[in-house]
Amino acid sequence: MSRDEQICNCMGITRGEIEDAIKAKGLKTVEEVGEETSAGTVCGGCQDQIQEIIDEING
Repeated sequence: MSRDEQICNCMGITRGEIEDAIKAKGLKTVEEVGEETSAGTVCGGCQDQIQEIIDEING
C-alpha cells in the first residue's frame, strides 16, 4: 500500500505518518498511535486499519 494513502479521514493522517510514528516510538496499540498522531481519535472508523498497520510493522 502507498505511504500516501489517507487512513484517518477525520484528521487527514496518512499511512506513512502512522508507520513512521510506530517505528520511531515503538507504538504497540491503536490508543498509542492515536495519542501520537491523533489518528483514530474522532469517529474510530479507521481503528481496524491502524491495528493492521501495527501488526504488519510489529509482526
